[in-house]
Amino acid sequence: MRRILKAAGAVLAAAACLTAAVPSASAAASASRHAAAEASPAPPANPLSRLGALSWGPAALGSVTNPDRSPAGANDFACKPSAAHPYPVVLVHGTFENAFDNWSGLAPVLKKAGYCVFALNYGESAPRALMKATGPIAASAKQLATYVDKVLAATGAAKVDLVGHSQGGGLMAEWYLRFEGGAAKVHHLVGINPSNHGTTASGTIHLLDAALDVAGHVGKPLGLDSPAAKDQTIGSPVLQQLYAKGDTEPGVAYTTIVSRTDLVVTPYTNQFLTAGPGATVRNILLQDVCPLDLTGHVGGPYDPNVYQLVRNALDPAHAEPVRCALMPIPV
Repeated sequence: MRRILKAAGAVLAAAACLTAAVPSASAAASASRHAAAEASPAPPANPLSRLGALSWGPAALGSVTNPDRSPAGANDFACKPSAAHPYPVVLVHGTFENAFDNWSGLAPVLKKAGYCVFALNYGESAPRALMKATGPIAASAKQLATYVDKVLAATGAAKVDLVGHSQGGGLMAEWYLRFEGGAAKVHHLVGINPSNHGTTASGTIHLLDAALDVAGHVGKPLGLDSPAAKDQTIGSPVLQQLYAKGDTEPGVAYTTIVSRTDLVVTPYTNQFLTAGPGATVRNILLQDVCPLDLTGHVGGPYDPNVYQLVRNALDPAHAEPVRCALMPIPV
């Protein structure tokens, strides 16, 4: 166990050093840059595709030279949904992440299962930034709206399923559903460690916000500030506006996949949703399904137990038991 934790720390530390040296992400990337990323999905750069937080580090390193690259299995705009899987899946990454480092594990799994899979980059504050989803929540939601419309036009589907991590499965995706017309275009929102109702970041959120303010003044040309972090701070005006009329939108199904060991979106119980009129909610605590799964916030999108929970949420008629792989790294 000690060796595993030491290895995890080394990988994550290396990734953190590199990401800290690269500007945080941009809302206005050129169309040609996105077209290139969509046309040629990259092969997986991550040999540790089922090892939770250990897998995120190599994927982050793999996106350093091309932060806009697509994960394997994603962004084939010639894909047509099958009768078995009529809704394209749009993967929505989290704050300080990008499509490649967030979804290099799950995208190929869903593609192999027969889904049309798409993954956008959004919320950049500087072109070609490594860390994305840093812009204001409302602006990012407009980018998601544009991307979903593009997916629907290309595939001919009536609606999409959204699978998001952190901000991408929580606050930003829900803002899109409520204020950008997304509820009419989304069948199901599946949130992995979603930032619902905001976070205290284990009691450090105000210190973190202050640090981001300093970074913003010093390095704004480099894209180092992060309005998205403030928007996700518990009690923020954005959160108050979003949840003033409840958690959900009529006609949308919601699934949350939450870990007790999440130290980023805290308290973890904030991530649970309450169903309003016309909506359905399933809140899943990971440890209720697999008691020995210690995966936290970073490792959620690389957890094979989470993969099966996502597949079950997307296709409940063919749900399979979760085999409960041992996941010992609480990150």
